[in-house]
Amino acid sequence: MTGYRAARLPVHRGKAAWNAILGSQPEPRQLTGDQSADFVIIGGGFAGLSAARRLTQLQPGARIAVLEAGRLAEGAAGRNSGFMIDLPHDLTSDDYAGTGDDRKIIALNRQAIGFGRKAVAEYDIDPNFFDAIGKVNGAVGDAAIAHTQSYASHLRSLGEQVETLDAQQMQELTGSAHYAAGLYTPGTVMLQPAGYIRGLGAGLADKGVGIFENSAVTGFEQQSGGWLVQTGKGAVSTDRVIVTVNGHLESFGIARGQLMQLFLFAVMTPELPADALRALGGQPRWGITPSDPMGTTMRRIDTGQGGNRIITRTCASLRPGMVSKQADLKRAASVMQRKFDQRFPQLAGMAMEYAWAGHLCLSFNGVSVAREIEDGVYSGCVQNGLGTARGTLTGICAAELACGHSSDITRHFTAEPAPKRLPPQPLREIGANLVLRWKEWLARDE
Repeated sequence: MTGYRAARLPVHRGKAAWNAILGSQPEPRQLTGDQSADFVIIGGGFAGLSAARRLTQLQPGARIAVLEAGRLAEGAAGRNSGFMIDLPHDLTSDDYAGTGDDRKIIALNRQAIGFGRKAVAEYDIDPNFFDAIGKVNGAVGDAAIAHTQSYASHLRSLGEQVETLDAQQMQELTGSAHYAAGLYTPGTVMLQPAGYIRGLGAGLADKGVGIFENSAVTGFEQQSGGWLVQTGKGAVSTDRVIVTVNGHLESFGIARGQLMQLFLFAVMTPELPADALRALGGQPRWGITPSDPMGTTMRRIDTGQGGNRIITRTCASLRPGMVSKQADLKRAASVMQRKFDQRFPQLAGMAMEYAWAGHLCLSFNGVSVAREIEDGVYSGCVQNGLGTARGTLTGICAAELACGHSSDITRHFTAEPAPKRLPPQPLREIGANLVLRWKEWLARDE
């Protein structure tokens, strides 16, 4: 008999601000007692809910159960910056240019965006939560400007539309005189990630998918004719299990010693009062990714997405135990306050309302684990810091594999090699965090 036991369950640091600013949710439905389903999906984030939606397309009428450890949008899916990026976005490079077939990656990312766009229409999700406004790579120093120029040249060579922005245009957009240059690309969708995830969950529930929250899976084991998936208060018998828990794949003993468990940190202002908005200027919605991947992501939202607020995201810590430290969050919040004040001196000293950590999972060679683990068990995990688009794709892949369906998505992910093994502990954690701090310092103004 084959079995998988969860060595640990998700632990979150700080309130998920994207979810909090939307207000209360309907009461959760928790798994209790013994049930059965055709498919059980472990994890209710971008990958898990995308897998559920794809199953409804491939096998209409199938009994599908999604088991989420907490509330929808309280976990990693509600703790990102909400950039659903269509272009190559390799976080290990200097300028985001990929190392493989970038045209294929762009096509796959655009499939993910198209999948999300259709879900928004089908499930009547607020279009403010899926805003095709594009994004800007912001640059400050000479090295970052060179990275932006290199990336722009690379994108033009691929036939992609780009627009360079000067310092005045960046200030007109953001209200900040901090940026010397920018590169606008139109294909990114700016999500209200919690609103989008809530909308997916509600739409799937209306289609008959069982969405079970506060139902952390403690393990699943092979039984006669299928699998038994267990939670604290219930169990589901099923033929096929789809695991969409990103880095917590390692919690179940899969890809152990091959996954880099990182945390990024973010803060969000309170609702900006009228005098602050006048002092700020700029446009009501924009998103800035740094030209150096170790720099600072900034975003402004408006009332349609949860209030007139600014989000700052930076700092990374490798924590193989999959739990961030309070000291990590405290340090990052201090760094981000300084970066906010640096960019917006007209708002300097404004206390942040929210601060949180978000869990990412990367592999050393940049591959996902989206494949059949064993008969009847499928993984859609390891999103390499690109959770919105890559998570959507790995979820679709796992669902298609579970149904015996072949596509460009399944062919891409199943052709990837296994993740490379990582250095042993404690060298892994100590060495990686030293490198992260050094790169963070080099990108301190970006």
